[in-house]
Amino acid sequence: MKQRIITAIIAAALFIPFVIYGKVPFTILVLAMAIVGFYEILKMKGISIFSVPGFLGLITLTLLVIPQSWSEKVVATIGYSSNLMIVYGLVMLLLIYVVLVKNKITFDEVAFILLGAFYVGLGFHYLIETRNVGLEYVVYCLLVVWTTDSGAYFVGRKLGKHKLWPEISPKKTIEGFIGGIVIAVIFAVAMQLIYPFANGMLSLIFVTIFASIIGQMGDLVESAIKRHFNVKDSGNILPGHGGILDRFDSLLFVVPLLHFLHLFGN
Repeated sequence: MKQRIITAIIAAALFIPFVIYGKVPFTILVLAMAIVGFYEILKMKGISIFSVPGFLGLITLTLLVIPQSWSEKVVATIGYSSNLMIVYGLVMLLLIYVVLVKNKITFDEVAFILLGAFYVGLGFHYLIETRNVGLEYVVYCLLVVWTTDSGAYFVGRKLGKHKLWPEISPKKTIEGFIGGIVIAVIFAVAMQLIYPFANGMLSLIFVTIFASIIGQMGDLVESAIKRHFNVKDSGNILPGHGGILDRFDSLLFVVPLLHFLHLFGN
């Protein structure tokens, strides 16, 4: 626990200034985290990011992560109308590579690489887009995710009796799941009272409940992936916390869905 707390303090001290400043430094930091997260998910499958398929997947990931204004410049430079065309071209190259190496890398592995690129890439892309909408919104997302995680952990330890999904995550409880939602709502309401940013308190509460549930589902998805590949953590870059995906699994689900459902009020 001591190591976990120390790592959290150091990581927050390094991460928060980038969040506050935003712009290019924040984008570069998020891209770097996405690359590490992509490396972690490929490693679970035993695919090297330095292989030809891994490198093509990395290019796909990068195009998915970078802001739309950046990708428009990239595609304009090489004469295409959208980065979707480039991504499609990369998919074709991956499939052609399967044929060239005579199934030494399989269609399943190509599908895994592409799904990993979309899962990690779009999640971190919308973290950047959320910051571009406004600092208060990315602070809100981080607040909901972090307070949900902490609330679920401490309420679960204190009151947890009924297992939530033992086949996926044996330690999580229904009480912790509900406790995480309640704690997230309390902190979101406090943020609204201190710095009004939402359209209304009632809508904020509903959005927070939704975001907290989705965030916990993102955590369970990551747990399911790790259980499938029989690994404890996605990586070890954060002592006591695991890898980038271990820390951002909930956020990768929360920020895209809040954008897709237009819940930022913009």
